Amino acid sequence: MKVFTMGVHVLDVLVRPVEEIPEGQGATLVEDIRMTAAGTAGGTALTLAKLGAQVRSAGAIGSDPTGDMLVQLLGRAGVDTAFLVRRTDTATSASVLPIRPNGDRPSLHLLGANITYGPDDVPWGALAEATHLHLGGPELIGVETAARILSFAKEHGVVTSVDLLAPGVLGGFEQIEAALPHIDHFLPNEDQVLGFTGEDDLLTGARRLLDAGAGVVAVTRGGDGALVVTADGAEPVPAFVVDVVDTTGCGDAFSAGYLRGVSLGRTPSDAAVLGSAAAALVAQGLGSDHGDFDLAAADAFAATAKPRS
Repeated sequence: MKVFTMGVHVLDVLVRPVEEIPEGQGATLVEDIRMTAAGTAGGTALTLAKLGAQVRSAGAIGSDPTGDMLVQLLGRAGVDTAFLVRRTDTATSASVLPIRPNGDRPSLHLLGANITYGPDDVPWGALAEATHLHLGGPELIGVETAARILSFAKEHGVVTSVDLLAPGVLGGFEQIEAALPHIDHFLPNEDQVLGFTGEDDLLTGARRLLDAGAGVVAVTRGGDGALVVTADGAEPVPAFVVDVVDTTGCGDAFSAGYLRGVSLGRTPSDAAVLGSAAAALVAQGLGSDHGDFDLAAADAFAATAKPRS
């Protein structure tokens, strides 16, 4: 699997546990503060590398210390960062995440350079040589640019996948419609399906995405697992029972596991099982890069762990 993870790259600063922000100049002690690479492209890249894929990242970051750290963390994980472009006039995207004791994670986010990525930045020749393209956050670069990148990839035999970044409340169908015919595997969460399609029912929303051209829609549903929808029907895939520390990066880990399963010739539902396993392994620690596991370990976990009922 030779995959490009293209789009949103973020440096996360995670603080745990945070029950409330001290007032005024107050202070409180915490157990852990970490920095990790993240984002719908960067976070997915981390887990894909663990699962044995050859990963190249492409996107826009700043020429700042935050960008330096992001490049270092991705490189340490085995991700090729040569195609990350560095902006001199825009900061690297970053988030501060105060992690609550139950694993919830409100976010303070700097959009940064991600929105500046465009056609002139795409390594077209290298992309044509990939086996897979995962485009994270197409709504940030514009649907026409996203459609151009995805259609080029498909024309060159590259399997395409997409995940969204914006919450459903900020979404609209016009932000993704032109890209859908060029997407083999669409990997939004439940809130995004409902928000971007304007539907009230998840299955109806997923089928609208299929009718508009997406090949498979695999919807993440947090603790309720995933719903895989194809032209042949819909199949739920459960999450696994684990002690959740932090849900940061779980959606990206699901995408990585799902896509690795697809690359191995597994059915969409079986690929989603690997995605759920990867998400569960990441959820047991702090940050998108948590977990010292590989493909064999993730498959073994999926075979032995208890599914959530």
